[in-house]
Amino acid sequence: MPEPLWPGGEPELPLWELVQTYHVVARGFTDVFATVGLTPTQFGVLASLADGDDLSQAELARAIMVRPQSLAEITTALLQRGLVEREGPGGRGRRTGLRITPAGRALLNEVLPAVGAFNSPATTGLTAREGTELIRMLRTLRSRLS
Repeated sequence: MPEPLWPGGEPELPLWELVQTYHVVARGFTDVFATVGLTPTQFGVLASLADGDDLSQAELARAIMVRPQSLAEITTALLQRGLVEREGPGGRGRRTGLRITPAGRALLNEVLPAVGAFNSPATTGLTAREGTELIRMLRTLRSRLS
């Protein structure tokens, strides 16, 4: 019989628990966004642009926490669908902003009720107060580990 991995019992590993929870949540959001033909990352792009700012690809990559190289493929798909548009001349070394289009805003508005429902106490099992506390704790972790 092999020795137990944790002779004193399994320790509390909050960050590992977070990784396991991420997988469940990501699958749920993938299903939510698939109803309108988006991926979770594409939703992140549209949501980041929805306040009216035009962001460069580098700024947008930082905002949604992906590598700039990954964002190029994501934005290409959104540009082809007419959900975002480029602002400025572009080219190597030049800042090119991205802006959400009316079609992108309409698609975002279409999926927002499902996003709200997926985050609701009925789905998460958390009270409003617990949800607020979870957000605070997750932001602390993200800030500390970034």
